[in-house]
Amino acid sequence: MSKLEVIAEGLVFPEGPVVMADGSVIVVEIMGRRVTRCWGDLRKETVSEPGGGPNGAAIGPDGALYVCNSGGHGQDGTPKEQGRIERIDLATGKAERLYDSCDGVALGAPNDLMFDSDGNIWFTDLGNSAADAKFYGGLYCARPDGSAITRIYGRGISYNGVGISPDMQTVYVSDTYTARIFAFDRKIEVQEPRWLATALGPAWLDSLAMSAAGNVCVATLMPGAITTVTPQGQTSQVPLDDRLVTNIAFGGADMMDAWITFSEAGTLVKRRWSEPGMRLVYNG
Repeated sequence: MSKLEVIAEGLVFPEGPVVMADGSVIVVEIMGRRVTRCWGDLRKETVSEPGGGPNGAAIGPDGALYVCNSGGHGQDGTPKEQGRIERIDLATGKAERLYDSCDGVALGAPNDLMFDSDGNIWFTDLGNSAADAKFYGGLYCARPDGSAITRIYGRGISYNGVGISPDMQTVYVSDTYTARIFAFDRKIEVQEPRWLATALGPAWLDSLAMSAAGNVCVATLMPGAITTVTPQGQTSQVPLDDRLVTNIAFGGADMMDAWITFSEAGTLVKRRWSEPGMRLVYNG
């Protein structure tokens, strides 16, 4: 395994790494209720404090940071605040709420997002639970200006990571508690998921990134690892030294640098990867 370089430490449950054009990496701190920029020499600065539980993040077509905010959760698992999709102005740190419902039904715990080549936001909702009930999440597609949102699938057990294939034809979703990867057509219409693969061994799946070859690289919890799933459903794993590996993002000149969030240790680490990552449609 290639050597790990610690980019930032002292993060409070980091997630959602976004590799910026200036060499910095933006992460969310879910339990810190903030968004943080990391510069690679253990230096970091607060970008925004939107509250709730900021989770997945991505740069949009206007250069702003778009964030899935779960609302945060109490010890009993119930949400502290309304889950929502937010737009954050990186110059000012101001957070603007774009969506907190779809067709009159409140979002549960938005988790991860990715932009397609038409500027649409594809995002997952993990759902949430009460003492005696389960509220389902699912997969959504929305416009970044707050003008339109569509529920693609609304019965996800625990939809978490989301990624779009390099040819922009397929949307992949990881389901945390079932440890499965599902696929959807990139069509803005109601549809059923297609099972692709199940992770190796006892594991939970978290957020993900796409490789240039169209492989799904998904952060894997307990044991900590990155699980790679090919478009044909073949799986492999790279073990890592943290039980709570929550996300991965690619960058660098050859796209073979991987930034990974270790949420048990509270660190952002970097290492060389075995294949190049997919170049995102937008970046900062």
